[in-house]
Amino acid sequence: MLAVLVLAGSAHASQLIDRNANDVRLMTNAKGEAMLTYKVGGKLKHVLVWGAINAKQPNPNEKQVKFSVDYSGGWGKYNRKIANYWTTFGNKCAGYDGPDLPFFITGCHAPDGSLWAVQSWQVPLPDLGFTPWTAQLSAYELHISHWKGPIAQLEVWSDWIYGGKFHDLFGHATYDGRPIYGFGTTSVGAPTDRFGRLIYLDTLDAPNYGSGWQRENSFVPHNPTGVFCYGFYTFDPTKGGYVHPSGQTAMRGPGVGKQYRLTLDGPGVTPDVQVMIDDPGDYDANDPSKVAYEKQQNAELDSILNGDKLCRQH
Repeated sequence: MLAVLVLAGSAHASQLIDRNANDVRLMTNAKGEAMLTYKVGGKLKHVLVWGAINAKQPNPNEKQVKFSVDYSGGWGKYNRKIANYWTTFGNKCAGYDGPDLPFFITGCHAPDGSLWAVQSWQVPLPDLGFTPWTAQLSAYELHISHWKGPIAQLEVWSDWIYGGKFHDLFGHATYDGRPIYGFGTTSVGAPTDRFGRLIYLDTLDAPNYGSGWQRENSFVPHNPTGVFCYGFYTFDPTKGGYVHPSGQTAMRGPGVGKQYRLTLDGPGVTPDVQVMIDDPGDYDANDPSKVAYEKQQNAELDSILNGDKLCRQH
């Protein structure tokens, strides 16, 4: 089974601006700027964003592109000489005509032909199917992106590993035809540079977690292949850096569900992208169709490895 997201002619990723925003509006002008207007906790905010587009390919000697952000709405950028810049901003936002995006709030087609988009989703959900127990863990992050040209792409397949004992997902992440990866992670797998991006895995109606979508885990595409793989095992929430509610120390999972949702925090300042894939069901060595499917998926895995040493298990 293959799930693939291909959005030719556009690019995806984003930069965090705020949390739990509502009444979000976006303006763009002919100077390559974007003005976000929104409310948080009833307080009106104006945020000016500029200075970045698309993404650089991984290079340890360079820095990934990043927006400049003025939370005073332009007063800081223009040396405190222009008050209420949003009132004279010169909005040139044409209707958004880019690709469908997950968690999309609003977008613009800018005068130079580039696209801007705003997305809002629950990035910090706890892993291993825990229900968020703090406001921080249930927060919706507001992301903005700016791109023109090729986009990030996720390809994902599902099968089993270790002779059909465990359910498994594998795939690769690319941008402009080249692998997405970073140059380091923390001891618990978080990227240590802006080239590294996380893939967030959610599971639907997993019997061990309950109904609805739950966060199973997150992980990075591998350096230098952009390949990733994930086995649905049981996990100890007290080990590996997992955030868990006080007193809940029992083993968790496996998070096998009906369907899986993978969301890539795209490279540079391109939008976040997402792909969904069905679970293949339990393996049965006496079912010729399951045996043939596993053989086909193993061949698919071998075809994308490109030397990857971490995802060779069938």
